[in-house]
Amino acid sequence: LSNMLKNITLTSGEVAYEERACEGGMFAAVEVTGKPFDEASKEAVLKLLKYVGGTNDKGVGMGMTAPVSITAFPAEDGSLQQKVKVFLRIPSQFQAKPPCPSDDSIMVEERQEMTIYSTQFGGYAKEADYVNYAAKLKSALGTEAVYRKDFYFCNGYDPPMKPYGRRNEVWFVKE
Repeated sequence: LSNMLKNITLTSGEVAYEERACEGGMFAAVEVTGKPFDEASKEAVLKLLKYVGGTNDKGVGMGMTAPVSITAFPAEDGSLQQKVKVFLRIPSQFQAKPPCPSDDSIMVEERQEMTIYSTQFGGYAKEADYVNYAAKLKSALGTEAVYRKDFYFCNGYDPPMKPYGRRNEVWFVKE
């Protein structure tokens, strides 16, 4: 999943978080604007699933990686703007030469390794859950931690058919 350089779990109030390194590499990405977060995310995820499922120039099914990572762009009041960028890491065996997407709204781009502050929660996550946990993470980090404020990542690790033990995370990127 990620190279754990250091794994610090701290509990502050009601939310535990950890600081960890996330590997970089080649990612498939789709941006959707002008739609509410949940609708935009679903649209982008479906496109990415088709791409890794074989809708690409090699016609190859690549398999699924986790997490599906949705970039959220918060407004001043903490609510989310109508813009998402959804990322899916291309499986290891295709990292060197990723197949070209057949859908031109899908971009293949390199993402650098990053250090993140992460908090985890269960259930079927929706916009309100991510916003809520982002607020809790912000509160837990206090004023000492330095991280990007213009976006954060909303991550889902499980297929929709998995009803129990679901894992979701909010990631702030450390500066």
